[in-house]
Amino acid sequence: MIQIGNFFFKYRNWVFVPLYMALFFPSPVILSDVNHNWLLFFGLFITIFGQIIRGATIGLAYIKRGGLKKKVHAVNLVTEGIFNHCRNPLYVGNILMLVGIGILSNSLIFVGLVIPLFLFIFQSIVMAEENFLQEKFGAEFDSYCNRVNRWIPDFNGLKSTFNSMEFNWRRWLSKEVSTLHVWLMGITCITLLKYPELSAFDDGRRNELLIIIGLLLITSFSGIRYLKKSGRLRG
Repeated sequence: MIQIGNFFFKYRNWVFVPLYMALFFPSPVILSDVNHNWLLFFGLFITIFGQIIRGATIGLAYIKRGGLKKKVHAVNLVTEGIFNHCRNPLYVGNILMLVGIGILSNSLIFVGLVIPLFLFIFQSIVMAEENFLQEKFGAEFDSYCNRVNRWIPDFNGLKSTFNSMEFNWRRWLSKEVSTLHVWLMGITCITLLKYPELSAFDDGRRNELLIIIGLLLITSFSGIRYLKKSGRLRG
């Protein structure tokens, strides 16, 4: 499992792309197309909650997940912030975002096949990361594992965590800009394509909304990238 995790860690950017694209593959729906608006609200709630967890994690105590030379790496053991409540909050956020989008897309293939594959990949990557951390930090990491769950967040003391730390919104925006905009573009496409009632069943209006929102997101992304490269988002 650790070897599998190291493989997926190295090639995760290439592996995840076709899995994301499965959102737009023809698929049987989870339920009938009639009265399925609850999927819209439930899916949005789950995926937004996942993004909130990612944002809180990055804004309070960021941990670099990119590794070193495409291998698992860590300079120090981060245990503060949201990591004080869950050992893998970024991955938990990712999973919730994917589950929410899967529900939103009403795709049986994505929810029934692709999401379980994502779960397997994330689990194997975590096994590889934790093997590295245990070898590097030893008893310190063992103590952390005994205190904090791997996947299920413990919300006890969460208010105290936020009160004792300053949210670094510049770091959140700088580190999350790509994920945030791809996520927003995906939600836009799925909701407008899967829920024609949002555009009054008018294909022309739907296409206009897609273009307008797409241009706004591209402009926003470009602006934030400029601020990031100019150093104005350092903090």
